[in-house]
Amino acid sequence: MNGKDQTVEEKPSLVPPVLAALLSLIVPGLGHMLARQFRKGLVLLLVFVTSAGLWIWRINEAARREIGFAAMFKKAIQLQPILLIILILLVLLYFLIAYDAYKTAATTKPNSFLLWVVVLAAFFILGWQIGEIRPAVLVRDGKNSLPLLMRVLWPWEKALDYPEELLIGRADVVIPCAENAEVPPRELEEGNPYVIVSPTCGDLSEIAGAEGTKLSVVGGNFAPNDETEIWWVDQVRNEFRYRYGGEYVKVITDENGGFELDVVIPYRVIPSTGGKGYAVWQLEARQVASIGEPVLSEELKLSVEKMIETIFLGMMSTFFGVILSIPVSFIASRNLMSANWFTKTIYMIVRTILNIVRSIESLVWAVIAIIAVGLGPFAGILALTVHSIAALGKLYSESIESIDHGPVEAIQATGANWLQTVWYAVIPQIVPPFVSFTIYRWDINVRMSTVIGMVGGGGIGYLLIQWIRLLDYRSAGIAIWFIAITVAILDYVSSEIRNRFV
Repeated sequence: MNGKDQTVEEKPSLVPPVLAALLSLIVPGLGHMLARQFRKGLVLLLVFVTSAGLWIWRINEAARREIGFAAMFKKAIQLQPILLIILILLVLLYFLIAYDAYKTAATTKPNSFLLWVVVLAAFFILGWQIGEIRPAVLVRDGKNSLPLLMRVLWPWEKALDYPEELLIGRADVVIPCAENAEVPPRELEEGNPYVIVSPTCGDLSEIAGAEGTKLSVVGGNFAPNDETEIWWVDQVRNEFRYRYGGEYVKVITDENGGFELDVVIPYRVIPSTGGKGYAVWQLEARQVASIGEPVLSEELKLSVEKMIETIFLGMMSTFFGVILSIPVSFIASRNLMSANWFTKTIYMIVRTILNIVRSIESLVWAVIAIIAVGLGPFAGILALTVHSIAALGKLYSESIESIDHGPVEAIQATGANWLQTVWYAVIPQIVPPFVSFTIYRWDINVRMSTVIGMVGGGGIGYLLIQWIRLLDYRSAGIAIWFIAITVAILDYVSSEIRNRFV
């Protein structure tokens, strides 16, 4: 009878089923360990201790001002009833572990489905509570974000700028009326905007009192069918927009560029009239008119410029990462470095370094690089290169470890050294996976370039985070669109390269 036909005899439990259950009531999982299911018992122990610890932490967080666990528990359950559900699941899990220990000691194949369902339910509800997931808030307040979302989804109004010209028509107003007022007459120039007021003098409004003098205003030579604002300029050249009834006053010009409206001289704390007994104010009609053909906006130009920078940032970091990770991958491959204790030691050291470097996100490396070389794309390239070396080194080394050993043994049988073995037996087998991993990493680096830019590592991410902070969602939408278009194009290009070489 060969080894495949032989069955491994299950060793009996070290304790009877009842004792296994009692021991699991004392230490969850201990009964499984004594029933020769050590791994399962250890996992259940860790699961129960972790769940209970998280529950106690959430009780403390919910009622940290209370003194004593009983008072904290009562207050926490009042504030967050979901913690009571978690407690019920923990109690159920506690007894299920004991019951499963009994079945494990009594039979070799207990049905633990319900046990693991309770474990998953406990962790899911804990995650729901810790994550403060509130669907009702999303439904209630989500509609408020729709206008902002639409600016992001369709930002192209900000992609074009229309050359503008400020058209201003002015008229002098004497406050209060005075016979000795000296106001030079304004000459109306043909084609230029003008404003005429009647009467040309009056009294200011009083706070919580009578309104000021009502003036009839006539304007002309403005852009037709466009919004025009009314402003006042006092005698010391302070400008303020005219407000009446709590609303700013504006008027739409007719098809000839003219308008008519009535205004009331507003309230204003003014300094001394300098002994004249009167002051000369100006009433202005201001209109921003579009002139000429539209041009590309500065936001669009910046997005294109920074997107190009982002693409090359990802490309250069991928290039340096590939060049430096290839030699690292060969000395990080177990099958190539198992000849003696010295090479095995090198293998272990290199693998450990790769794991440590890869565990630190690119964003953190970007912050470190910025400290070293300052803000800019060079810091981003350094950060992505370091992370790419670790990530590609691991992927490349695993590809080398999974090669067919037949060609390697054949080459070694001819007396080839280590370098010849790698060149003739290993490299021909690893080219396709290397190309695939390189393309995949390029795609990752381009996308990560948009993130590290948010901390000053160059690329379009820097613009994106600045526009979001300024609540300029249309400009942010332009940047997001360029990111999405670029990633889609790179995905197509990488797919074509993969089809040709892999």
